[in-house]
Amino acid sequence: MRIPAHSVCTAIRDDIVSGVFERGSRLTEELLARRYGVSRVPVREALRTLESEGFVVTRRHAGACVAEPTEEEAADLLEVRMLLEPLGAARAAQRRTEAHLKVLRGLVRLGQERARRGEGEDLRSLGGWFHETLAQASGSPGLIALLTQLRHKTAWMYTVEQPARPVESWAEHGAIVDAVARRDAERARALATQHVERAAAAHRLRRADRPGRRPDTSRADRVRTSQQSVNTTGVRN
Repeated sequence: MRIPAHSVCTAIRDDIVSGVFERGSRLTEELLARRYGVSRVPVREALRTLESEGFVVTRRHAGACVAEPTEEEAADLLEVRMLLEPLGAARAAQRRTEAHLKVLRGLVRLGQERARRGEGEDLRSLGGWFHETLAQASGSPGLIALLTQLRHKTAWMYTVEQPARPVESWAEHGAIVDAVARRDAERARALATQHVERAAAAHRLRRADRPGRRPDTSRADRVRTSQQSVNTTGVRN
């Protein structure tokens, strides 16, 4: 597989998120350069970037390896996302363009139609596109980068079940867009907070236990406690 050098970081990240490279596995420059059809220079740069993002760690005598996030780190990730996504919605209400609104309304219309018909196959990708566009509408490069990274890491650490009531979920999306269209930042923030909290309940931690390794139930309990505390402090998803 040959890809442009500037896309190496994205390709490695996607393969980590999708599980092609398992947690804890080594990432040698030679192997990656051969896999993506590039020299070792862009691979080395990509690994440095991915280490700064938390996907890769450098270990003595082993070199670059896929990180192995703890349950506590995963719980922290959701909490940070719960704080930043409402901020992104508020910023979108202040800075969105008509082009952003057109895309957001189109996504809501598609999502609502498919939810009513029970066509759940595309709802997850439509939801991801919706939240990506909402972040772009914030007009804040730093916030967009953080939210993008959080979405990648959430997909890596969690499986996300389809909402039990997809019609209601897409009605929430529509209400957020209405607030953004009216430039009502506080309303957009409050609605996004409620939406993110409800969505967080569908997140299930991916189990990456190695053969013969006993699950750490104390850690799992702490994650559940952390998530419950997030959901009861008024920080909603």
